Amino acid sequence: MSNNLNILVADDDLVSREIATRMLKKMGIRADVAANGLEAIHAMAKQTYDLVLMDIQMPIMDGIEASKIITKHWPLGPKIIVITDCVPNLYRELCLNAGACEFITKPVRMKELAMAILRYSSPNTEQAPESVFAGRAE
Repeated sequence: MSNNLNILVADDDLVSREIATRMLKKMGIRADVAANGLEAIHAMAKQTYDLVLMDIQMPIMDGIEASKIITKHWPLGPKIIVITDCVPNLYRELCLNAGACEFITKPVRMKELAMAILRYSSPNTEQAPESVFAGRAE
């Protein structure tokens, strides 16, 4: 797998972030991390990402709201892969409507994550406009 991918892991749980980054490292991919949706958006304003691995339930800004903002301000990318322990029947449609392209439940299996990354790993080229943070506290 290409180590040229820029991936952001957004998850409030330290153990889940560590598991995801270790899996990515085994695939030869280094990832940045964010502890909530707002941190993810701040990270995206500073760097271009190909993929975001997004948890749903996070403090400050949840993954659904963050996904909506990301797809609004970066319509050409990155692709968002939801990785969550939420019940798929209740959240899958919400996540897909918010802009996610895939829904993976925890515990994440290495093969499932690798296949999702391969499916959605086309580089993006768009940067965020300055208006992303209008009206949001740091």
